[in-house]
Amino acid sequence: MTKVAEKNTFPNYPAGILHLKRLGIDTYQEPVVYISKDSEVCRSEGFGAQSRVQISTKTSNIIATLNITHDRILKKGEAGLSEAAWRLLQAREGEPARFAHPEPVESLSHVRAKMYDHTFQPEHLQAIIQDIHAGRYADVHLAAFITVCGGDQLSLEEIDGLTEAMVRVGEKLTWPVSPVVDKHCVGGLPGNRTTLIVVPIITAFGLTMPKTSSRAITSPAGTADTMETLAPIQLSLREMRRVVEKEGGCIVWGGGVHLSPTDDTLIRVERALEIDSEGQLVASVLSKKIAAGSTHVLLDIPVGLTAKVRSPVAAAKLIQVLETVGQRQGLKVRALITDGSQPVGRGIGPVLEAREVLAVLRGESGASEALRSRSLLLAGALLELSGRVELGKGLDIATAILASGQAWKKFQAIAEAQGGMRKEPKLSSQYQDVASLCKGRITCMDNRKISRVAKLAGAPEDKAAGVFLKVKLGDRVEPGQPLYTVYSESPGEMAYALDYVALHEDIITVEQGK
Repeated sequence: MTKVAEKNTFPNYPAGILHLKRLGIDTYQEPVVYISKDSEVCRSEGFGAQSRVQISTKTSNIIATLNITHDRILKKGEAGLSEAAWRLLQAREGEPARFAHPEPVESLSHVRAKMYDHTFQPEHLQAIIQDIHAGRYADVHLAAFITVCGGDQLSLEEIDGLTEAMVRVGEKLTWPVSPVVDKHCVGGLPGNRTTLIVVPIITAFGLTMPKTSSRAITSPAGTADTMETLAPIQLSLREMRRVVEKEGGCIVWGGGVHLSPTDDTLIRVERALEIDSEGQLVASVLSKKIAAGSTHVLLDIPVGLTAKVRSPVAAAKLIQVLETVGQRQGLKVRALITDGSQPVGRGIGPVLEAREVLAVLRGESGASEALRSRSLLLAGALLELSGRVELGKGLDIATAILASGQAWKKFQAIAEAQGGMRKEPKLSSQYQDVASLCKGRITCMDNRKISRVAKLAGAPEDKAAGVFLKVKLGDRVEPGQPLYTVYSESPGEMAYALDYVALHEDIITVEQGK
């Protein structure tokens, strides 16, 4: 016969209960909980490192990954939370919470079935995405899902189902006007900040363009990072709607408005695995456009040896899938194949890109012609796609709007509506030129390695860090002539960037000749 204890040995800490502490540890989007190895909860529940743990307060609950501590950063009866866990749980310092094993994640059976060539049904994908949104998938589960979706393993029907599932788990905007337009670039090109020029052109014309953009994950700057140096971007859904109703458009961070919220979670793990899934790319792009209430979407597909899409054949295949799934989801989609052989603007990094955008909008004499012409091409195509402009007239109208100063005026109005136009961002005082070692012609610019230099220099976390290009393809250079300038806000990061430059002579290739 087993005797039951008459009283709790630790009356201040009932079974399964710990008090929450905010540790200030950034685990990006993954919620993590930290518990001492000596905790009674760990022993009684059988928790170990990397266990999945359900944490419940009176008002909320989440599932987090457990890390075990071996020092005294936590007092007896405490559990520490990462920033992601703290934010999701909406916890208060010292608040009691119950810790328990979560229920088994049933949707993982569909992921395992896909490994053996079974087909995802729409209800399977809906269950998977709902579980991901609820935080029930650990990173290892996310990696398994991304892997079984990689390459060409998703059919059109499965991509359509994934897109629909991603839209359903978040907010979905509707607008009292039509058309509602948007644009998206599939990525791979540094300095490609056309959005900040296209949005004010389109809205100055009178169309509605509620633009949500991403922060950088592996690049030196995302559209949101660059816009943030010029105006606030972390708006709520209500604030975003107010800006669009007032000015016709916005440029805000998508993570703040919960449109297709599982997208960033999937991208984070997909990039870490270096798995580029066509099906998930299509679902990612289209789900965010649908959730934002768009009806007409223009897609920019840069093609180049060091861009994300490397051949015209691959581009044509991707466009077919995007247009087919978009049509099934009620979108009118048009895709443009553009040059991906070199960076678009000369500035790479949030501040450097923002200054280039301002130069184009203001019509300054030294503005990047490549950024200007690409932005006008996209704006003109989007005007024509809307049906409000006759085919063949879009480029001329977009050019006139930019040249007249209307786009610059509209950009300032949008920035003010989002919280106020900031002072023009300044360049870093620490910089170093990288010069050509020989005489010749520029024959290749490696987009990925140029981006790598900018990131090692500190971008995007250090807003003024990055790379400013001084040459383009086809230019002739002399020995000692600067090819680009590296900007950094710390000596250590400058050293990292320059060490990388010294080891990679093919960042910009100079073909020797007379």
